[in-house]
Amino acid sequence: MRVSFAEMEAQFLRVLGKLGFEDGKAAHCAGIFARNSEDGVYSHGLNRFPAFVRSVQEGLVNAGAEPEIVRTSGCIEYWDGQQGPGMYIASLAMGRAISLAKKGGLGAVSVRNTNHWMRGGTYGWQAAGAGCIGICATNTIANMPAWGSTEPRLGNNPLVIGVPREKGHIVLDMALSQFSYGKLQEYAWEERPLPVPGGYDGQGALTTDAAAIRSSRRVLPIGYWKGSGLSLVLDVLTAALSSGWSVGDITAAGGGSRLSQFFLAINAAYMDDAVVESIIGYTCSDAVNYPGERTLATRVRNQREGIPVNEQAWEALLAL
Repeated sequence: MRVSFAEMEAQFLRVLGKLGFEDGKAAHCAGIFARNSEDGVYSHGLNRFPAFVRSVQEGLVNAGAEPEIVRTSGCIEYWDGQQGPGMYIASLAMGRAISLAKKGGLGAVSVRNTNHWMRGGTYGWQAAGAGCIGICATNTIANMPAWGSTEPRLGNNPLVIGVPREKGHIVLDMALSQFSYGKLQEYAWEERPLPVPGGYDGQGALTTDAAAIRSSRRVLPIGYWKGSGLSLVLDVLTAALSSGWSVGDITAAGGGSRLSQFFLAINAAYMDDAVVESIIGYTCSDAVNYPGERTLATRVRNQREGIPVNEQAWEALLAL
């Protein structure tokens, strides 16, 4: 089953309006959810939307909140997200970082007290589309064991890097587990095994069973100890810089809200495009894609053919 971008966006708008979102903010958020699905990131588009609705209904997300600037220091601004919609705040923060970078070469925004930003790649694409290199990260609730442990004490803290390129932007969007929880949900729904082990089952054995990994909440860090270390450092970067909540604080509160995030933009006006093309030409082939290449191909296909949807998820949206 496929639906058009306009049809999907309209349904998101309808529901957000019922939740009390102001028209402009509703359109902003609906567009992000719809574009995530259009780009093939269904786990943070249509499939994630009911969870976002519940967060608003439970008071974890404040539909009317606007971020506030706490302080500034040179090319860095520090924001309090006021528990507003995470994807809305993140896009504003990256937009502000871009504006600062256009003026001074670099711009950064550190944000505390925000919520799930949905697909992190959204903000890498945003920066690249504005002619900037974008780097951003967020922390999360603890849902990944540190290497050598069996108890989740790390967040599956995503890292995003976007680089502008005329022939197609380079956008790396990676969770720090072998598979994100959203991707595990997709495999579990479809009852498909993962292509490689993605975590541990309840008995502590590596497995390709997505449902078992989701139940144990023991995802495998990328690069084993290296992914474990990177997750910890990103928690330090996002929480300590913003004076916000850490993974431990978020987990203790139990709701997965009040996250900490960081957005950096670098004006790419003087980036050597010939070097970029040389690297892509040397590394990539028909069998090897650069980060973002498959996303762009999926976007073009879904714009032409419509966005494929899980019928159960689509019916759930229509019922909201």
